[in-house]
Amino acid sequence: AAKINDQESRVDYVGPDGAGHYVKMVHNGIEYSDMQLISETYFLLKNMLLMSNEELADTFENWNEGELNSYLISITKEIFKKKDSSGKYLIDLILDHADNKGTGKWTSKSALDLDEPLSLITESVFSRYLSALKEQRVYASKVLFGPEINKLSIDKKDFIEKIRKALYLGKIISYAQGFSQLKAASKKYEWNLSYKKIAKIFRAGCIIRANFLQKITDAYTEKNDINNLLLTPYFKNIANEYQHALRSVVSYAVIYGMPIPTFSAAIAYYDSYRTA
Repeated sequence: AAKINDQESRVDYVGPDGAGHYVKMVHNGIEYSDMQLISETYFLLKNMLLMSNEELADTFENWNEGELNSYLISITKEIFKKKDSSGKYLIDLILDHADNKGTGKWTSKSALDLDEPLSLITESVFSRYLSALKEQRVYASKVLFGPEINKLSIDKKDFIEKIRKALYLGKIISYAQGFSQLKAASKKYEWNLSYKKIAKIFRAGCIIRANFLQKITDAYTEKNDINNLLLTPYFKNIANEYQHALRSVVSYAVIYGMPIPTFSAAIAYYDSYRTA
């Protein structure tokens, strides 16, 4: 089985019946939102800050050395560098039309059945559906108008850091929603899931493996019956500090007509959840 630093194997018994399959399904749903958040981050950096692919690769490489360290960030920086046989950047040639295998949709369907507000993963599924409407989008771009923006009047370095913080908080909110759904499913189906073990399993051998999963493991080590990860000390502190950056990024994107559905869903959920 996959290991972290060639030590403890990341494999464990999850629970009875279909518990293991369900956890894997939610993992794939979280993967959807992870990828969509990264996609929106790329879109902002490329189209608002006009960064080159080399600048993007350097930025993601730098991010991967900090809080955002993860498999998806590490492979994204390599994607930015990839060129085809003619020397053109591959990312600029690939059609912006994403398909799906269904696991994100299944996760969202289950969330509706469990009364769970799984907004980031669901927006990620919808984003894929929207991307598939390529011909309609091309036509709509010619007849539907957005804001006319001449020049972005913000500090580039400062805004890149805001996007980094927004991405990290967006990921945290997505995982908080995912683990909340696991708790609801565990209660309904009497699986008695160990969320500490699930977070440990996610640390290796899967797509969403990221360093900050250790923070989730730590939170559930102290208490398995957490209502929401956002209420635990580490994630609460990050949320309180980084919500300003997320709010700023979403505001600028709306003003500039940039579609960022998962970032928007993240701040909407955060503000809804903290409203008494």
